[in-house]
Amino acid sequence: MQIYREVYSVSSQYFAPRGRERLMFLGEHIAQKHLHFSDKLIGIVGDAGSGKSSLIKGMFPGLELSNDDDVINPRKIMQVKEGLESFSDAGSYHIDMRFQMAFTQMFEIVEFVKKTLERDKRIIVEHFEQLYPALGINADIMVGIGEEVIVTRPSIFGPLPESIFDIVHKSLTSRKMAHTAEDVTMQLLENEFGVSDKSYFSSDIRQGFVLRFLDKPNIDLDRLGKRIEEKLAQNVSVSYFDEDHIKIGDEIIECDGPRLHVSNTSGVEDFYLVKRIVHDTKTSTWCLVGLIGNNSCDLENRNTVHFLKRKD
Repeated sequence: MQIYREVYSVSSQYFAPRGRERLMFLGEHIAQKHLHFSDKLIGIVGDAGSGKSSLIKGMFPGLELSNDDDVINPRKIMQVKEGLESFSDAGSYHIDMRFQMAFTQMFEIVEFVKKTLERDKRIIVEHFEQLYPALGINADIMVGIGEEVIVTRPSIFGPLPESIFDIVHKSLTSRKMAHTAEDVTMQLLENEFGVSDKSYFSSDIRQGFVLRFLDKPNIDLDRLGKRIEEKLAQNVSVSYFDEDHIKIGDEIIECDGPRLHVSNTSGVEDFYLVKRIVHDTKTSTWCLVGLIGNNSCDLENRNTVHFLKRKD
């Protein structure tokens, strides 16, 4: 007799942090807290460049990905055509639908996934929303990444993959704007205000960024806010340089999330620098806070806005 395990959690949400290391750490946390040994079909949902690969590496250490950003693993791409017999020693498989469909017919992918599940193997599917309509089987656990990371365990009542994709797709723009504004702020702090990046570290707030200082910084926030707004309004190009750097205009600066920016500083909309240093008594840090949009809401209640619904 099979024992039915009731699951009460509909979804959990986490900040989607900047940087590979923090994303991998979050992935490890998600696996420890949410992943069950019986979960075989893992759906990953989100746009290219949102950090899916880093999150997967944290959730499944040692898993060989079929692609990693711009690098394609031909051997893993061909696993669908060659069949499980060629990879019989693997306990977990990974496919990226965006890449896989360039080499394989949809019915071949569906057959491969079903055979993998029949053999009690685990399979992690990126861009799961593209597979679900043909597969007809929802994931055991689904992770969407946009501005936040959403972890959900679908039931017969959903959520469906396309619903999670709609949420994270729309919210990713805010995350890109916040990260771009953060890098511009860090650039100005070093170049014009003499503040070393060793004196603070990045943290999170909804639709914005936080720079945490161990000691209260002496910064003219009015002047800094004005300079940030001037820099953003200059229509300066922002581009990927390598895995540890971006280019803002002609200047190369360090960045631990180089793929997650708008392409031009003018793409950052409604930026506002909070004109006070916020003291966090729980962590004994001093917070420099930058916000994207919704600047009229109370700072102390900003993270709640996401959960509130307007009444008609």
